[in-house]
Amino acid sequence: MGDLQIEVEAVEPVAYAASPLLMFKLRIRQNGPEPTSIHAILLHCQIRFEPAKRSYSAEEKQGLRDLFDRPERWGQTLKPMLWTHAHATTPPFTTTIVADLPVPCTYDFNVAATKYFGALESGEAPLTLFFSGTVFQEAEAGLQASQLPWNLEASYRLPIGVWKALMDHYYPNCAWLCLRKDVFDRLHRYKSRHGIPTWETALERLLAEEKP
Repeated sequence: MGDLQIEVEAVEPVAYAASPLLMFKLRIRQNGPEPTSIHAILLHCQIRFEPAKRSYSAEEKQGLRDLFDRPERWGQTLKPMLWTHAHATTPPFTTTIVADLPVPCTYDFNVAATKYFGALESGEAPLTLFFSGTVFQEAEAGLQASQLPWNLEASYRLPIGVWKALMDHYYPNCAWLCLRKDVFDRLHRYKSRHGIPTWETALERLLAEEKP
């Protein structure tokens, strides 16, 4: 097997999945003078945010305080952050192939990744993808299995508009919030006691009652 190189060519929202899904398009190349026939790669990927690799507006800095505290502390807090793990299996190839890497996304604002994406108004989210897995290839003795090199990785700057378009498609004009059960029960009792028809109206009334 020649040296393998992986890069992200594009990321696309998947319109009709059971839940929000981004499809990463991975260009996998086998370099070297004599590439072998690869039957499949069982690919594992860890995706990490690199928040220090971009600048932020004043509004974005305010939205990121939950994650990184006050901007004056960002020298200590703006560290790489795990987003998710993903898995894929490639079809057979010899020199190069474009493989799909499906990455499920959540709109739960209790999750750090959603807080990070949600705070960004424009630009890109810097990512590093770390790859591991098993390569099945043709050898003199037959099919041979070997591990991907430990240092195989790729950088990519994910356009924020892609993530926002995905969430707008699955949750148009909505945001998703997960509440602790006892808090939900209190909100439900408030809604029922006052005969409020919708959850939005209940929250709007509570916010209106907040003292300035």
